[in-house]
Amino acid sequence: MNTQRPETEHPIILIVGPTAGGKTEISLSLAEKLPRGGECLCVDSMQVYRGMDIGTAKPTIEEQQRVPHHLLDLVEPDEPFTVDHWLERSAGVIADVRSRGLHPILVGGTNLYIQNFLSGMMEGPAPDDQLRAELETCSGEQLRNRLLEVDPEAAERIHPNDRRRTIRALEVYQLTGSPISDRQGQWAQRSSRADTILLGLNYPAEVINPRINARVTRMMDDGLLDEVQRLHQAGALGPQAIEALGYRQLVDHLEGRCSLDQAIEQIKIRTRRFAKHQRTWLKRFLAQHAGIWIDCSQIETQEIVNKAVSKICSHPLLRG
Repeated sequence: MNTQRPETEHPIILIVGPTAGGKTEISLSLAEKLPRGGECLCVDSMQVYRGMDIGTAKPTIEEQQRVPHHLLDLVEPDEPFTVDHWLERSAGVIADVRSRGLHPILVGGTNLYIQNFLSGMMEGPAPDDQLRAELETCSGEQLRNRLLEVDPEAAERIHPNDRRRTIRALEVYQLTGSPISDRQGQWAQRSSRADTILLGLNYPAEVINPRINARVTRMMDDGLLDEVQRLHQAGALGPQAIEALGYRQLVDHLEGRCSLDQAIEQIKIRTRRFAKHQRTWLKRFLAQHAGIWIDCSQIETQEIVNKAVSKICSHPLLRG
């Protein structure tokens, strides 16, 4: 009689790496080649929105037919969706996949979701509606300057245009008297889940940036402008969804604030900046969590896939 618990018999595989790094293809190959098979769970704060397919690099219909995918198309793009919602949904999906004798393969994605999944929710004060209302009256520049003054480390991590996270950082400081970066530093040191195999992709800028530029061009060829126009005309893009890379820039074009060429160039620039932020975060992540890390500086996509599959399939959690 098999007395192993599902979480030890069917460990989770978590794939992390910068945008345009080939995580989707690795996850598909793993799902097909693992001895017991697997299903993919998307760890992405924008792929949860219905209708936002091309710009979020959502797995295609063909890819979803090739391997079942979960945690896509959960809400409309004018609805809020938080890491709490994702954690609750993902726990149920992981349990279901394991109950069917398969490996859950998490494909990230969103750094906050990844960190919360591995370390649990960061402890912090409850939102203060009155304080948030006061902060909302400030301009983006005012908020940024205040954050630079009280928590320069958080300011370095938070993009200047990320108003939501800036307000939260200021809220935590004003409610507790201590910077949110102090709490995040302690939180990031927590141990990883023992039932998870971590696979990280390490790309230098000179390799990932051309991949990003090519992917933006491919998205435009695939109809990203039509996708954004349809959502924008329907008034469907809420304040959270519109901040997805590519959507804000193309809305600016549709409303006459820039040409299409300028919008496309801005998408490339901002995506490269985002990838730089991801790489910085992954370096810290690499130092904090034991895992399999693949240097992708001089090898082609298929070789990366083959190496990832080989390393995962020979991992002690799977051999055991």
